[in-house]
Amino acid sequence: MRTHELVLQWIEKQLSDGDLTLGGRLPGERVMAEQLQVSRTSVREAVRILEAMGVVRAGVGSGKDAGTVVIAEPGSALGSTLRLHVATRHLPVADIVETRVLLESWAAERAHVGVPALEEAAELLDQMDAAPDIDTFLALDARFHVALAQAAGNSVVSAMMASLRGAIENYAGELTGNLPDWSATSTRLRAEHRAILAAVNNNDGAEAAELVAAHIQGFYKEAGVGSNPPPK
Repeated sequence: MRTHELVLQWIEKQLSDGDLTLGGRLPGERVMAEQLQVSRTSVREAVRILEAMGVVRAGVGSGKDAGTVVIAEPGSALGSTLRLHVATRHLPVADIVETRVLLESWAAERAHVGVPALEEAAELLDQMDAAPDIDTFLALDARFHVALAQAAGNSVVSAMMASLRGAIENYAGELTGNLPDWSATSTRLRAEHRAILAAVNNNDGAEAAELVAAHIQGFYKEAGVGSNPPPK
């Protein structure tokens, strides 16, 4: 085992045992190096890995922002990892779309009426109606789907949804070039969004789940994403 992995293992145990919690600070670099009998370079490497994973934020200098603080930002790290794997074609876009369907259908069926996430979703739909271009529309669309997932109240599903949306958002933009009529497609997508939100607000989880699955699959089928990766 490489020495920085020993540091990662130790920090993981501190978190799982409750000795480190959100907002807490890791011991100083020198202290960890001496305690674990590794080099300070190994400690720095472990901290850089944890920063990339969204587990800690490293501050410099002195004061309240100094030191390495435990945070919780899993979505950005998962999203970066997924985007890289999609770019290498290791993870087919079609498989990610299918995973989205599974997660979003589950979330739509269990969304809680009256939560702030649904209010945000409604506001995003109004903004989507006035979107000046495709990129703006797709960015709002991504936020709408994440808001729906958040309404189910499952933080793991929310983080995974944000990551999956980020992983394929660029592809969605590219795929619009395969659509015969973006204006017609965007009109249909907006209508489907409103139908999904209406079903959720009416406490009809089963209908919401069916609608969101058809909505996701319909866009990618129209854009030519099937069992094979989309064209470059």
